[in-house]
Amino acid sequence: MKTHLLSLLALFIFFSACNHAAAPGEDEPTNALKVSLNGTAPDRLDDYWYQGKAEISRYELSQNRYKDNHPGEVVMIFVTEDFLTDKQVKNDNYTNSNSIPILKNNIVKTFPTGIYTYNIMTSVFTPVQPDAHPMTLKVSNSSQEWCGQTYMQINYNERKDRYDYLLHSYFENEADKTGNVTATVMEEELFNRIRINPASLPAEDLDILPSAEFTRLTHRPYAPTPATFSLADYQGEEFTGENLQVYTIRYPELNRTLEIVFEAAAPYRIAGWKDTYPSMFDKQPRSTIAKRTHSVMDAYWSHNSLADMDKRSELGLD
Repeated sequence: MKTHLLSLLALFIFFSACNHAAAPGEDEPTNALKVSLNGTAPDRLDDYWYQGKAEISRYELSQNRYKDNHPGEVVMIFVTEDFLTDKQVKNDNYTNSNSIPILKNNIVKTFPTGIYTYNIMTSVFTPVQPDAHPMTLKVSNSSQEWCGQTYMQINYNERKDRYDYLLHSYFENEADKTGNVTATVMEEELFNRIRINPASLPAEDLDILPSAEFTRLTHRPYAPTPATFSLADYQGEEFTGENLQVYTIRYPELNRTLEIVFEAAAPYRIAGWKDTYPSMFDKQPRSTIAKRTHSVMDAYWSHNSLADMDKRSELGLD
């Protein structure tokens, strides 16, 4: 693993993450089954991830919302960086010894619902050495639309082996909350686990944490939920790519099925995903579908001038 801090500092200069962790909740954590990911990933990531660039992919989106499927797009940005385990933020100054390599996934989703637009962003921070650090350290999610906005942050509390979360919402019944749940697998991290090594994916039935995006869009409590898992060759026609596999997560209590389709060979690029569940507005099942259309490796943080605008066409962005 190329984890020499000074060399990584030269390679990776990114925007900073939020500079403080969630406040610990006072309640006892909810019980949940756990899965060990120890010993299921290599000692280092493939060289693909250490080029001084991020992998940026655009996906064509059909989003289940209200009583329709709405067109939109998703941009998914995978990149490695150094992360502080105590502050749970990006290592910018390299004066703190509590630094480990992680794989970060930023998911930026945009879709209109009639006259107004949703903008949803999720960030996921997963250590690349699960033997030493088996738990995803942090997930944050924000949603903005014309009615208002929400922000949720989940941080791993190693001392108490739980996830502490905070929620800020414009909805009266959600408002400002803090809480905690027993540490278990997080839905958001499954995309990162695929990219690190699909062999690390859960195979046994267990309670996992549905994504912050799903719980916010459906206004459900953030809590571990029973799920089943399967991995198979992809036989469908919705997603394109070479030698595809599909990882399926089923939530019986939610009547929900999430399918993640990816390339079976490293670096295990995500071809797309399909998330099927009943709309909370008319209870009819609909599928959110995201299909990859473009993918590039780019040091995007260096391309922020007007002269770089033409690079957006490489990703199919307006």
